Amino acid sequence: MSAVSNDERTRAPGGFTGRRWLFPSALIHELDPDAGSSGRRPRRTARDWAVDFSCFLLAVLIGLAAAQSLAEEAGLPRSFAVLDQVLGALSCAALWLRRRWPVGLAVAMVPVGLLSNCSGGAAMVALFTLAVHRPFRYVAWTGGAYLAMVPLLYWVRPDPDLPYTVVVVFTTLLTVSVTGWGMFVRSKRMLMLSLRDRAHRAETEARLRAEQAQRLAREAIAREMHDVLAHRLTLLSVHAGALEFRPDAPREEIARAAGVIRESAHEALQDLREIIGVLRAGDAEEPSGGRPQPTLAALDALVAECREAGMKVTLEHRVADPAAVPASVGRTAYRIAQEALTNARKHAPGTEVTVRLTGAPGDGLSITVVNPAPPAEVPPVPGSGQGLIGLTERATLTGGRLRHGVRPDGGFEVQGWLPWPRG
Repeated sequence: MSAVSNDERTRAPGGFTGRRWLFPSALIHELDPDAGSSGRRPRRTARDWAVDFSCFLLAVLIGLAAAQSLAEEAGLPRSFAVLDQVLGALSCAALWLRRRWPVGLAVAMVPVGLLSNCSGGAAMVALFTLAVHRPFRYVAWTGGAYLAMVPLLYWVRPDPDLPYTVVVVFTTLLTVSVTGWGMFVRSKRMLMLSLRDRAHRAETEARLRAEQAQRLAREAIAREMHDVLAHRLTLLSVHAGALEFRPDAPREEIARAAGVIRESAHEALQDLREIIGVLRAGDAEEPSGGRPQPTLAALDALVAECREAGMKVTLEHRVADPAAVPASVGRTAYRIAQEALTNARKHAPGTEVTVRLTGAPGDGLSITVVNPAPPAEVPPVPGSGQGLIGLTERATLTGGRLRHGVRPDGGFEVQGWLPWPRG
């Protein structure tokens, strides 16, 4: 099996390569992915030639021994003895075709065996070949015919040296042993092929799992891109719109709005560079060389940034030790607050948003973002709800939950709970 593994590793796309002379041509034909489609018969390897010549030589030696015993058979006509030897020679010569027609040769040896003792060795080789190359149903019928022929053969032509019972039992055991040996060789080849197929399936499954993991990582990067850039671009849109509709605003307000636009554009470019770095490095969780991921401690800066953009935000922070919150939990809570504030700015501009944060080790971390109904009708924004869907999946993956929906008073509420284990 080690040799098979080495040859499998050195197999080129064009077919089976390696030490071909060590393997049977039939096995190489099965291992070669292109052999079945080409329709070509497998060519004999050096091993096949050695085995075929050995089988031919063994059959000839057995035939010669049987030919010498023909003179000791009482009452055997000379013409029948000549026919026996001719059939034995033809049977030995036919063994060179045993790989091409194993069933036909084995079946043809049944009547030949009744007429020729010299073909006994060739008959055993043909039966062995049938057991190696064909399923059991062929072996059962042909081997059964061989076994049924043994008592009849030695009844008609008794052996001059051995008793009838002894020679029948010996020939029967020899026939069964040769058949069992051939079936054993076939089972080893089938096991080798099944292990090869199992290895190929394992490689395919591993490749599919890798592709799925890559796809999930890219989806996570896409969600991260939406969560990060939506906030920055919304700030850009709000302040650019203010500059467009208030060209006569005081110089200080124009300068402050331009500063916010510049800072938001710079942050958006930094986020894009970070995401591109993640895509190049293939690591969605810890980008090398990028900025540190936001945690719960960055929530105050997020609220301050929204207030500078003109939003009315109230933060109720009731977590005693924010630094003790696990990084993954804090990052998810930050993204929930960021997405909720972005949605409130887009769908309910001018309203006061309340962010509540509570939690303790063992109880979990709860975050709630509430905004009332907008004072006037707001045009629909394309792609609404996609960020919350992604955050719901993200919270579920961390073992938490996220609910969002319209309140009875027309406002909107986002509630999230994330696990915070003790210790």
